[in-house]
Amino acid sequence: MVSWVARQETGLSFAGLAEKTTTLLVPARDTARGLDGLGGTGKTSLASALAYECRDSQAAHLVLWVTATGQDAVITSYAQALRDLGEGPYPGEGPEHAADRFLDWLKRTDRPWLVVLDEIADPVAVDGLWPAGPSGRVLVATQYPDAVAAAHSVRAAELGVFSPREALTYLFASVNLDASQRAGALELATELGFSPVALRHAAAFLTNTELDCRQYHSHFTERRQLAARAFPDGLGSTVAATWSLSWELADQLPPQGLASRALALISMLAPHGIPYRVLSSEAARAYLSEPEPFPAEETHVRVALSNLSRAGLVTINDRSPARTVLVHEMVQALTRQYLPAAESQRAARAAADALAQAWSDRDTAPSTAQALRDCTAKLREFTGTFLLSSGCHPAVLQAGQSLDADGLAGPAVAYWEAMTSVTKQLLGARDPQTVAVRDLLGAACEASGRLDKAIAVYEAALADRDHALGSGHPDTRAARDRLTRTYFAAGRANDAISLAERALVSSEAVAGPNHPDTLTAHANLASAYLDAGWHDKAIATFRRGLAGMERVLGPNHPEAIAARGSLVDAYRGSGRFKEAIAFGKRTLADRERASGPDHPDTITARASLASAYRDAKKPKDAIPVYQRIVADRERIQSPEHPDTILARCDLAVAYLSARKFGLSIPQYERALDDAERALGHDHPITRSVREDLNEAANTAWSVLGIDLRSQRSAKENGALHRTLLAIRYPALGAA
Repeated sequence: MVSWVARQETGLSFAGLAEKTTTLLVPARDTARGLDGLGGTGKTSLASALAYECRDSQAAHLVLWVTATGQDAVITSYAQALRDLGEGPYPGEGPEHAADRFLDWLKRTDRPWLVVLDEIADPVAVDGLWPAGPSGRVLVATQYPDAVAAAHSVRAAELGVFSPREALTYLFASVNLDASQRAGALELATELGFSPVALRHAAAFLTNTELDCRQYHSHFTERRQLAARAFPDGLGSTVAATWSLSWELADQLPPQGLASRALALISMLAPHGIPYRVLSSEAARAYLSEPEPFPAEETHVRVALSNLSRAGLVTINDRSPARTVLVHEMVQALTRQYLPAAESQRAARAAADALAQAWSDRDTAPSTAQALRDCTAKLREFTGTFLLSSGCHPAVLQAGQSLDADGLAGPAVAYWEAMTSVTKQLLGARDPQTVAVRDLLGAACEASGRLDKAIAVYEAALADRDHALGSGHPDTRAARDRLTRTYFAAGRANDAISLAERALVSSEAVAGPNHPDTLTAHANLASAYLDAGWHDKAIATFRRGLAGMERVLGPNHPEAIAARGSLVDAYRGSGRFKEAIAFGKRTLADRERASGPDHPDTITARASLASAYRDAKKPKDAIPVYQRIVADRERIQSPEHPDTILARCDLAVAYLSARKFGLSIPQYERALDDAERALGHDHPITRSVREDLNEAANTAWSVLGIDLRSQRSAKENGALHRTLLAIRYPALGAA
């Protein structure tokens, strides 16, 4: 079915989009009220057509479509656009930073671009994320012009319903009608108010029933009278009538009865795209087949969706696993209003269960995760507190956790703040669900760098758990550890140490000196001393804790091995290199025996021993260990992994300390090449390697008695250095 026709009389052409400005597609004033604020004038369809026109005519180097349902959606789209441009994101770079770099690219590029922002309903969605640049156009499709009032150079283009000519063009392009069947088409279009949504329903009905326009008009007139009584407060009897005819048609197509239940489920989710995995989940299939005890087959799901598409109620995009099924908000609203309260709750519960099952797939692309978040947000909007009143539904928690997992720190904080407020109000401040959500808020604040706020959240959580569970409870200890860690991150070492000291005293008093909890408290306090730079206290505390662990848990227990590894760092920090090397050797042997030579803990132990050798000014002992680490990193993680690049720099430092400049400089150069290729020229690791290479070259020249602190690049200094070493100073550059 044709879903769009040129709006030459009521629309806007691509040529009409002025350069260097923002164009708003908004409902015409005389139609917005009649459609109850749910659109229906074809804004998104027109914006899509203009975007395709721009792409197909190659009028822009970049055409980006953003479903701007929230900040997380905008950030995710920008980060993906940066990836598509070949500009990143860097390994380990968060999407928020990638989005900032994309916006910077828009500002700097001289290539023409078009960004379409669809479905903006809240100014927060584009706060600090507005696209701008001398080479670009911005097109916004929104029912809320005030949401983008902060943008510069905005001009509005009102879009109403079709003109009579456009309505007939759409109808005849969608339905293959002969001359006799077309009779009465103008009268029908007029009765439908030239509404694109109503005409879509009518065209689908005509296509599937082979009625003519007059016959459909008769059905419509009768149905509109019923619709006016069924929907006294809502949504307009015209679209309600065409919707009900199409809904009835879809439900009568075989297998009968599935389409209406599928539409009920779809009405609870995001209109701008539902992942197929949601609608084909076991929970969704079970709902479709109720009251039968066995879920419907997946083939039945496909047929039901196809029937809804044939009836003009949904659009199916098989090429998009993230946004497979799209539906107009008016269709959703009418469907929800039709459902009895009990059935509405069953559909909402099934939708939530289907989302939870869809989230359980760990292999979730960012675009699919965003679509799942959009669906979860819409479900909560439609159902209010239904999914939280008896405890947080897993889908609601998974949506927030996906923000954490995807590195969307700012949106995650906002999400968990709202969830904390709601659960506290509905469930109580000390309900386990409220407590868990508050912990997630603290973690989100910590991840976003809002340490003062994280500390406030963690302090309150610790006080509540201490009061309710006691200081020795595992949950209380976990809360204390989180707070201690955050104190250190915020530079509040004294607060962290004080907390750890109180925890040790409390554990000894409650559980005794040999209890595993007390031994763990020893390790935590020692780590706090070590992080604060109090090396002697750290050593003494580690040794007391280690003695207890070896006595109670055994010398080969993982916690005992970890304590010995921590002692290596404490001895190094205090300058007691002999002990550091001894414990480093033993820890490495323990790790190799317990976990194998390739385990990350083993490689960390090897790096700690190498550092002890280097700090003890024993480069000949350090170099072979660093060489082994580089070889292991290359084999296990790849030559261009950040850990491998940093390990190569450590090896270069060891060569430098041994004055093996002919080996040090090439290692730095290799690290720089790998970093630039894998991470980009401006990544923090790349910049650090570049600075270290320059410093290493200058150190070598200083040894040679030559000042080369010039304007040369790091690579030029390195290359020139190696050349002179080979020609003039072979002994100095020898291995």
